[in-house]
Amino acid sequence: MGPTDTADPHGAAVTARELELSAGTIEYEDTGGDGPTIVLLPGLLMDASLWEHVIAELAPGHRCIAPTLPLGAHRQAMRPGADLSPPGLARLVGELLDRLDLDDVTLVGNDTGGALVQLIAAEGAARAGRIVLVSCDAFDNFPPGLTGRTLVLSGKLAPRLFGLFMQQLRLRPFRRLPLAFGRLTKRGDAATARWIRPVLEQREIRRDTVRVLRAIGAERSLMLDAAERLPEFDRPALVVWASEDRVMPPEHGRRLADLLPRGRLVEIPDSYTLIPLDQPARLAEAIRDFVEESS
Repeated sequence: MGPTDTADPHGAAVTARELELSAGTIEYEDTGGDGPTIVLLPGLLMDASLWEHVIAELAPGHRCIAPTLPLGAHRQAMRPGADLSPPGLARLVGELLDRLDLDDVTLVGNDTGGALVQLIAAEGAARAGRIVLVSCDAFDNFPPGLTGRTLVLSGKLAPRLFGLFMQQLRLRPFRRLPLAFGRLTKRGDAATARWIRPVLEQREIRRDTVRVLRAIGAERSLMLDAAERLPEFDRPALVVWASEDRVMPPEHGRRLADLLPRGRLVEIPDSYTLIPLDQPARLAEAIRDFVEESS
């Protein structure tokens, strides 16, 4: 499939593309342009649309690339033998950067995407000039909060039973429960309703998602191990945290900023974990200022 030009509600031109990688076909959005490149990673059961309002703010002066990773909201199943563990997904992001020949990128991640950015940074992040961690899994909060623990527990089910468990999220009252998306976003229910469709409708996507969840459950100390190596990342780092976050403890944002040699912290009010949905303009402003200052 060739590239498709679309426009988000704010008018920014976005091209939907596909790239064949070792794990399978990855869809990504690319605004193009000659400005500094920003690569934005979503979280578990989220696709690239997590970033659409942030991209609308950043696109006039930046090239924004947002992949939909195989984290449960993807629409094309991965190969049966693909490594869908968090380290495997981090390597997949590295493969994407290599294939697109991107250098000196600003690598941004929210929720599980922030965990992947930490794993990439811990391995040297050769193509990243700077990183941004946005309210994400860290330290011993992996899987994070009641939401993460419930999902990982449900991943122990067979894919068919997992699909039955997820069917309840078709209803808004269930999506807004604390064990679902209720503590992740204040304002983004319409997005969460879109994100769960692939796992509800496609057997192969349920298979992939169960594999991701089981891999997360098997590596509980993964982010603690990554944190030990973050002090080796000597490039600029921005930590953006929701001051009202009820899933990712705000003290973790402060700890991450202290661990990173060139790290600094920005806290954003009136938001839960998914700041790109709850406060996109403030997040975009923080990222824009950081890229300009650190470049």
